[in-house]
Amino acid sequence: MAEVKNKQVVLKDYVTGFPKESDMDIVEGTISLKLPEGSNEVLLKNLYLSCDPYMQMLMSKIEGLEGFGTYSPGSPLTGYGVAKVLESGHPDYKKGDLVWGFTKWEEYSLVPSSQILFKIEHTDVPLSYYIGILGIPGMTAYAGFFEVGLPKKGERVFVSAASGAVGQLVGQFAKFTGCYVVGSAGSKDKVDLLKNKLGFDDAFNYKEEPDLNAALKRYFPEGIDIYFENVGGKTLDAVLLNMRVHGRIVVCGMVSQYNLAHPEGVTNLANLIFKRICMQGFGVADYYQLYPKFLEYVMPKIKEGKIVYVEDIVEGLEKAPPALIGLFSGRNVGKQVIVLARE
Repeated sequence: MAEVKNKQVVLKDYVTGFPKESDMDIVEGTISLKLPEGSNEVLLKNLYLSCDPYMQMLMSKIEGLEGFGTYSPGSPLTGYGVAKVLESGHPDYKKGDLVWGFTKWEEYSLVPSSQILFKIEHTDVPLSYYIGILGIPGMTAYAGFFEVGLPKKGERVFVSAASGAVGQLVGQFAKFTGCYVVGSAGSKDKVDLLKNKLGFDDAFNYKEEPDLNAALKRYFPEGIDIYFENVGGKTLDAVLLNMRVHGRIVVCGMVSQYNLAHPEGVTNLANLIFKRICMQGFGVADYYQLYPKFLEYVMPKIKEGKIVYVEDIVEGLEKAPPALIGLFSGRNVGKQVIVLARE
């Protein structure tokens, strides 16, 4: 079969500090739509790509990220995506299968079968959901909140970056559990979204709060049982002062720190001792075995309209660099999705 053009987003060079659109290039290569003889790889047509905050770290030369697979200058970015199998050398996949997993930022990708996480069985929901509510963000919210946070009915939950891909789900899972939940976000529109559409009990714009400690005391006069951490820095420092005894801090992300040459220190860590707080980081890959259980939990809620998921969708690979950069200034509302093809 003849080679076809294959548009890609490549990293020009390692990034220091805040990434820019100019750190990436759109290039046009070619790819054969026939598998190499004897290959057990899988040839994919990429349909939807996911923009995620952690990708900024992979664009930089940061020590300790070896297990995350940092990017190489001159090569396509990689990330989570939904794709259609064009040809497969692996018995688990056949032509026409829809899958989600780890792919490259390009129109077509040849990937090891190990990078495909799951075959898509439920096609009666939008396919883009498999890089959102039914993909890594959904699994992250589910595993972090239930497996690490260990919530109980009536507890008080605070979620930072609450309108993002993960935060919006954590808040709704907390409400389903019978918790009181407050979220923080960076604009009036996002605060309105949290309160009026996503069902949070309350929300505030952290940019309008000169004293985060005072703000948290206002929303949590009796303290916080579970803090779902997405931002780090000053927010984490203020939260530590407002945690209840035996509270849990679920460390999912620290987006406020990813672009800093010198990350901010945290000064209130002694509260971990005084209040016997459990503060735990986690990676969603440790919980993939829970995916069937997660689908049992969330799929009925989607189909019955009990759960809301907000997506911010852009069309075309050319829009991918500005969409990714927009994450770090909070330009997106909800899960940032790039559509390459709808099938």
